Amino acid sequence: MSLLCRLWLLLVLAGAASSAATAQPPGEEIERARARVYPALVNIKTVSRFFAEGRARRTLTGGSGVIVDRQGHVLTNYHVAGQATRITCTLASGETLEADVLTHDPLTDLSVLRLRVPRSRAARLPYATLGDSDRLRVGETVFAMGNPLMLASSVTRGIVSNPRRVFTDPAGAAMEEMTLDSGERTGLLTRWIQHDARILPGNSGGPLVNTRGEVVGINELGGAGMGFAIPSSIARQVLREALRHGRIRRGYFGLAVLPVTRLGRTTGALISSISPSSPAEKAGLRAGDIITQLGARPVAVRFFEQVPDFHRQMAAAAPGSHVQVRYLRAGRPRTATVTVALMKESAGKEAEAPDLGVTVQQITEPMHLVGGLATARGVLVTGVREGFPSEAARPQVQPGDIVTAVNGTATPNLAAFMRAVAAGRGRDMSLAIRREDEALVTVAKPQEDAPSEYSEIAKPWLGIRTQVVTQDVAGVIGLEDAGGFRITQVYEGTEAQRAGLRAGDVIRSLNDEALESSREQDAADLRHTIEALGIGERVRIGLLRGQAVRTVEVTLEATPTSGEGARRSRNREFEFTVRELTRLDRLNNRLRRSQRGLLVVDVVSGGLAQMGGLGVGDLVASVNDTPVTSVAAFERALAGVRGRHPAVVWLFVYRGTGSHFVFIEPEPSHSGSPRPGPTVPAAKRGAERR
Repeated sequence: MSLLCRLWLLLVLAGAASSAATAQPPGEEIERARARVYPALVNIKTVSRFFAEGRARRTLTGGSGVIVDRQGHVLTNYHVAGQATRITCTLASGETLEADVLTHDPLTDLSVLRLRVPRSRAARLPYATLGDSDRLRVGETVFAMGNPLMLASSVTRGIVSNPRRVFTDPAGAAMEEMTLDSGERTGLLTRWIQHDARILPGNSGGPLVNTRGEVVGINELGGAGMGFAIPSSIARQVLREALRHGRIRRGYFGLAVLPVTRLGRTTGALISSISPSSPAEKAGLRAGDIITQLGARPVAVRFFEQVPDFHRQMAAAAPGSHVQVRYLRAGRPRTATVTVALMKESAGKEAEAPDLGVTVQQITEPMHLVGGLATARGVLVTGVREGFPSEAARPQVQPGDIVTAVNGTATPNLAAFMRAVAAGRGRDMSLAIRREDEALVTVAKPQEDAPSEYSEIAKPWLGIRTQVVTQDVAGVIGLEDAGGFRITQVYEGTEAQRAGLRAGDVIRSLNDEALESSREQDAADLRHTIEALGIGERVRIGLLRGQAVRTVEVTLEATPTSGEGARRSRNREFEFTVRELTRLDRLNNRLRRSQRGLLVVDVVSGGLAQMGGLGVGDLVASVNDTPVTSVAAFERALAGVRGRHPAVVWLFVYRGTGSHFVFIEPEPSHSGSPRPGPTVPAAKRGAERR
């Protein structure tokens, strides 16, 4: 065939392929996907808790999710919702609903949430249908829906690049471990759907949709033009288990396998490792054995893409059941019976013990074995807070220590540790610690909020601020000679103001003594000269006002109390500190006498107050409409609020030149009783600052 004929044939074939591809216009595909899934897309916002530097911290995070049934169940990623203390979901319609966690499944990086749907709304709740991810083919069009960068819902389009992606090391010799930020292993059971529909941070947990408008995956990873989604076949199984049992139960054998291709085989799975004391070890299996049959099913792991299938086959075995395993050892067939155990979480729960200033973690069996910890009967110290009892103890408590007892009471797990610490609150606490091969004992002494010993000695004060009249300043203001102090501010309500001093006046003498200060480093000379006099003493001030020479007599006042000596209160629950206003605060901030409250002087990063938007420098005027004009009133107001367990605590604050409401959401109550919702704050009149 000639070259021309071949080119003509290629064009005909390309035209036919193009006609087939456009038989269903792209607009129709997009519209079908949008109509069937987009209304069920949710924008998830969470208050998430994490642990760092010996304390619990909080952050605003979020991602995406999709409603998958009439009851309002939402599928999303575990790394979106797994550490959340509060979850809100905004629907495509703009409606916002709170959500509860039905179950978390770190191993697949999936979480199942349940929307708090009003009965009047339940029948009209949109939901999407889970499709069959096993039918996906390379080149198939897919749509990624989600909330990139925490913005409004969006849709991007791409194609499936690989529907069965696994991650191996560069040599292709082993599968790479994947670990979430919280420490749990993930991906053991997953073959990801790789696609090129663009996803960004915030898209996590959103649906991957085929052209039939079915959810075929839950997006998990993305970057460099690639996205990876958890197949709907896995998501469907997790959802089914969550709805049936409220949790995910999987079988555990305690073995890992490799493909057998390099052994010249096409069937079987090579055992690469056996976990100590695991069901597989107890059944007599060893590394190097080749499993040929698991229960009634033959085993064929030729490629790494088949390893997750084998792990899912083991995980599907019921805990407590007996599974017959056929295998080869040195080429000879053998049989073993494995009593399947319950697969446990790889990372234990973490908690903060504020009385000691530490964060600790439950030690799981995988942590004990994989991490090589000295013992599993204790709690692992994950962080020590600076300036708190555990750091002050001798020897100091360190991250990596295992606390085995508190005040002589054994602490084999997290619950026992927290009970022992609570029982010892306010007293010295002895801690028994395992540090590698050492068995140490230390004593942590309680931290006391000691009253401030700061005291100020009253000194004479002239209620003005000044700058030195250097040669440059003199030239700017039209004076021939340097020397003296130019008034830059006269504080309102002071003796200086009443005596008639003004900004722009140049003080040349004090009590007829010339002031010759003319360098920047002489800025404190006037203050020191005044402080050498007496409170209540009248002084003569010689000054220039324009070109006129004047003498003004002023009575010296006592120095206003600074903030260091003001009464203050630290709220531990919301983690912020306030203090009472001083006269200097009012003068510097030009507060009206009617503006009263407490000044915020510290807001802990990652605390609940910061999450609500409270900032240093805010003036707290009221707590849930209760005025706070003193530290005592502030503490009473917060104590009353805590007793009612509200969903939201609001602070009315003065900020800058205006006012603002700060809404702080306490940690959810664990009492089991619902908390009352927030009520509308009373209207504030005359709130603007003047």
